[in-house]
Amino acid sequence: MANSTQSGNSDGSKTGGTRCIALVGPYSCGKTSLLEAILFRAGKIGRQGRVDDGNTIGDASAEARAHGMSIEMNAASIDFLGDTFTFVDCPGSIEFSHEADSILSACDAAIVVCEADEKKTHALQLTLKKLDDLGLPRFIFVNKIDKTEMRLHDVLEFMQPASETPLVLRQVPIWEDNIATGFVDLALERAYVYREHAPSEVILMSDALKSREKDARFEMLEKLADFDDDLLEQLLSDIEPPQDKVFEDLSAELADGLITPVLFGSAENGNGIMRLLKALRHEVPHVATTNERLANDAASEAGDEDATALIVKTLYTAHGGKLSVARVLTGELTEGSIVHGKEGQMTRVAGLFKLHGIETSKIDCAKAGELVALARLEDIVTGETVSTGKGVTTQLHFPDVAAGVFGLSISVADRKDEVKLTGSVAKLIEEDPSLHLKHDPGTHELVLWGQGEMHLRVALERLAGKFGIDVQSAPRRIAYKESIGKGCTLRRRYKKQSGGHGQFGDVELEIKPLPRGSGFVFSDSITGGVVPKQYIPAVKNGIIEYMVKGPLGFPVIDLAVNLSDGSFHNVDSSEMAFKQAARITMTEAMPQCGPVLLEPIVAVEIHIPSEATPRVNQIVSGHRGQLLGFDTRAGWKGWETVQAHMPEAEMANLIVELRSATTGAGTFTFQHERLSRLTGKQADAVIEQRESEAA
Repeated sequence: MANSTQSGNSDGSKTGGTRCIALVGPYSCGKTSLLEAILFRAGKIGRQGRVDDGNTIGDASAEARAHGMSIEMNAASIDFLGDTFTFVDCPGSIEFSHEADSILSACDAAIVVCEADEKKTHALQLTLKKLDDLGLPRFIFVNKIDKTEMRLHDVLEFMQPASETPLVLRQVPIWEDNIATGFVDLALERAYVYREHAPSEVILMSDALKSREKDARFEMLEKLADFDDDLLEQLLSDIEPPQDKVFEDLSAELADGLITPVLFGSAENGNGIMRLLKALRHEVPHVATTNERLANDAASEAGDEDATALIVKTLYTAHGGKLSVARVLTGELTEGSIVHGKEGQMTRVAGLFKLHGIETSKIDCAKAGELVALARLEDIVTGETVSTGKGVTTQLHFPDVAAGVFGLSISVADRKDEVKLTGSVAKLIEEDPSLHLKHDPGTHELVLWGQGEMHLRVALERLAGKFGIDVQSAPRRIAYKESIGKGCTLRRRYKKQSGGHGQFGDVELEIKPLPRGSGFVFSDSITGGVVPKQYIPAVKNGIIEYMVKGPLGFPVIDLAVNLSDGSFHNVDSSEMAFKQAARITMTEAMPQCGPVLLEPIVAVEIHIPSEATPRVNQIVSGHRGQLLGFDTRAGWKGWETVQAHMPEAEMANLIVELRSATTGAGTFTFQHERLSRLTGKQADAVIEQRESEAA
């Protein structure tokens, strides 16, 4: 039997503090429009904006407006029938899904906004799986009901495989001429007709509608009874359960993660908004439950009077400096509060701000449940838990950051910005931890990694717009290497006379290939002092300096060089002369050793819906990849993991093709596997490219 974890009073009063609800779901399903409709219906704004008109509270940043899509979370709060709610509009694109990941942990529930489009089922599954892993209660809001002719039961049929919990239909639509004109609430047993941008009106049900309602209500109650023996007994005995009992079960089973209630409407027309808000008010758990879920009793060390908050995002503003967006989970924070972080570091809250889209307004205090911005927590980062309790703060659960799947080489357009670049990128990464900046030792490039091409495009736009740095980007170079296919022996000398002491060094080098991964091995078999011991290290150094660039133009690896013979001059020999002699010998010998080009191969794990596997196999093969096999993806119904080895040079646009083949759902991880010989036209093209760069 389900047990409610609802905190606060049973009448839905706001004693549990502000509740925080995330709006999540596939791209372009109407999350920003839903936020706008909620704000308008609650009287928070005087006119409902439209995404196409660029006048919504969400998507208000310059980059979001320019690209016509959500790229960051936006929060706004309302008061509704005595309760306070903060809604957080999260991007639907998988490239910006990290914005949702960071806030979801701290939310009390989520509204999954979707539409009657079977092509977006896998994207929906990504969202629902994330909520399942977090144990976060969720509603599904089927948006754009005014633009579909599909039966809602058919919608649930293709959506159910995406959800690990049963989808429980809370409403049935009223259809007139294939247009949804209203709905029947199955818990209240009332029929409503839509009024555009106004509350729906109660109407009488026709006999035919009553019959539909009765069947749909019984189906809803059957699903609830799967988790409530008392309700099951009432249904078997043909006893109509009291309305309070139905609402109690809906609330308890939602909070326990046993069901996913489904409502519908049209955000753009303001339909279904009031019913959604009332469901949230009565059924969503309060912040105390969220704190328990995050802490697993880890936060019990804090005193009852201590305030704790989870930092879910960091922002750098033009004039206000650093802002840390935080969900206050216990206690109360005020300006001047001293908080401690994960290492016990102490910092002072310089100010508190309420969020309304990209706008902020100063407030005096922040109580448990509120989502606020804290000013100038300089030593605190995203994901960190802070507390007013003294000492080290016990850290609450926070999701790991996804590894990058798309990288670009970056450099400044103006050399005077070189010093400023790394500091600005560091701030950008603090705002968006799913970005990674790495120095590639093989190509000596700075590579910015992210979740896709659009993700990096927006990041570079922010570097220009927010930090004033014009950054040039290019496809990242591949760290090719070269080695040899056979050995040879060569003797050369370096001799120079220009008045006074001259220069003389004479060496014979035996060069042999080594197995892949062996590196460089130097030895000497000098006898009789033909090369004095003090000059032998210089010979080795000369060889190492040469190996930076072999005959093909790339760093040389996996070879052994033995100093077998040589000669010296009592006056003219020096370390510099023997180093030069070694370089000359290597330069002339290496082309005789059958130089071979080596390219890096990476091991790839590709996660995709099962029906996309044949197409993905073609993509891998088309990029010179070697398929190793595939298996069921653990914990993912209807998904597979494909293992393959692929040349790193073929990885640049893999994520683009993969998402195209999987309607945006596929992803991958990779790591360096080995170096492999590259021959034929591909090798010729790489060598020609390097020669043209060196010219």
